[in-house]
Amino acid sequence: MKTWLRWRWVALAVAAVLLPAVAWAQGIPLVNVSNSGKDLQYSLSLQLLALMTTLSLLPSLLLMMTSFVRIIIVMSILRQALGTGQTPPNNVLVGISLFLTIFIMTPVFNDIYKNAVVPYMEQGMKFDKALAAAETPLRGFMTKQTREDDIALFMQMTRKGDVESADSVPFTTLVPAFITSELKSAFTIGFLIYIPFVVIDLIVASVLMAMGMAMLSPMMISMPFKLMLFVLVDGWSLLMGSLAASFVT
Repeated sequence: MKTWLRWRWVALAVAAVLLPAVAWAQGIPLVNVSNSGKDLQYSLSLQLLALMTTLSLLPSLLLMMTSFVRIIIVMSILRQALGTGQTPPNNVLVGISLFLTIFIMTPVFNDIYKNAVVPYMEQGMKFDKALAAAETPLRGFMTKQTREDDIALFMQMTRKGDVESADSVPFTTLVPAFITSELKSAFTIGFLIYIPFVVIDLIVASVLMAMGMAMLSPMMISMPFKLMLFVLVDGWSLLMGSLAASFVT
């Protein structure tokens, strides 16, 4: 009797999981075309499906079209230069990079919300016009951070001629050029951060060799000095301020 009850609850649980999925699959109708004009009116189910697809792409959009890439790379290089292993942990670095990205991108997000989201949600702006309005401030931010050489490189790869202005660069070309420029900037900043800590490692290694303590790991001795130097110069404040100031707004 207990076995039968157990299988009954398992069957109910499986049905509770599968029935909404089946009902959702059967409830997606075709695209409805209005009779009054040429505009397409999409059903609510398709709109929800498009919304869920867009939400799944948000992490990629955040990574590739904002300041997040440069910040997280610099943070990772700093941790490696300090020689602290997994301290700070990855979750902490991602959280710091995320909130610093929000701080830097707040003017852009405000423009998108004011010029695209509010008119679309409250004033009935068409989706394509709202998308174009949201693209304008984001394009302006990305263009200011992107090197002209990178834009020219990707324009040459697409076999298109020279553009008259930055606004005429296709968005699909601007995004990879922006990512390339961000990688260059991140590794340049990381190189400058790495130099003082390498100097400390060399000094400690030379002192240990002179004292005949070659078997002792220089990293174990140099890490406290690197941490002390980083704390004494208020490294976190300098790093955060320099990263925020490195973006042209």
